[in-house]
Amino acid sequence: MSDIVEIILWTSLAGLAMPFGALIARFEHIQPRWLEEELRHAVIAFGGGVLLCAVALVLVPEGVRGLSPFLVIVAMMSGGGVFLFLDEFLNRHKTPASQLVAMLSDFIPEAMALGATFAAERSIGLLLALLIASQNLPEGFNSYRELVAGGRISKAKIIIGFLLLAVAGPLAGIAGWLFLSSHPDALHFIMLFAAGGILYLMFQDIAPQAKLERRWAPALGAVAGFLFGLIGQMLIVG
Repeated sequence: MSDIVEIILWTSLAGLAMPFGALIARFEHIQPRWLEEELRHAVIAFGGGVLLCAVALVLVPEGVRGLSPFLVIVAMMSGGGVFLFLDEFLNRHKTPASQLVAMLSDFIPEAMALGATFAAERSIGLLLALLIASQNLPEGFNSYRELVAGGRISKAKIIIGFLLLAVAGPLAGIAGWLFLSSHPDALHFIMLFAAGGILYLMFQDIAPQAKLERRWAPALGAVAGFLFGLIGQMLIVG
C-alpha cells in the first residue's frame, strides 16, 4: 500500500471518529441522572488525557528536533495565542460551537503532521493517527451535545456536518505529505504550534469542564486517556 493511500485511510478514520462520537452522544437520558452527568465529564476528561499524551509523547518530542530554543518558544506561544484569540472570539459572539472549533483547530495541524511524518517514520504516523482518532471521539461527543443544546441546528444536520468535516483530515494529511515532508523545520514548528494550542485548550476549557464534585470517574478518565495513548505508543513505536 502506498504512503498516500495509507495517509488517506488513517486520516479518514481519525476524522470519522468525530461523527461516531456524535452518534454515541445521541443516547441521552441515561438513568440514573448522576450516571449520565458523570459519564459526560468522564468522556471530557478521557479526551483531555489523550491530548496530554499526544503533547507529551509525540508533538513535543518530535517537534523540538532541530529547532532552536527561540523557535520552540515562538511556535508554542503562537499556538497558545491563536487558541486564546479563538476562545475570546467565540465567547464574544456567544456561539454554541466552541468545542467544534477547538476540535478542528487541533485536528487540522495534527493531520498535516501525520501526513508529513508518514513517509519518513511510519510508526510515528500510525501513533499520531491513533491519538487523533481517540481525541476526536470524545470531542465529537461533546461538540454534538453543545450544538444540540444551542438549539439552532437539527440533530441530523449536525451528524451530516460532522461527516463532511471528516474530509478535512485526508486533505490536511495530503497537504502535509506534499509540502511539509521535505521541510522538516516547518513540520516541527507546526507540531509545536499544535502542542501550544492543545495545552491552552486543556487548562482553559477541558480541565474545568471535566471536574465534578465528589465524583471519581472524570479524574480517572484522564488517567485512562493518557494510559491509552501510552500503551498505543509502546505497541506501535516499540
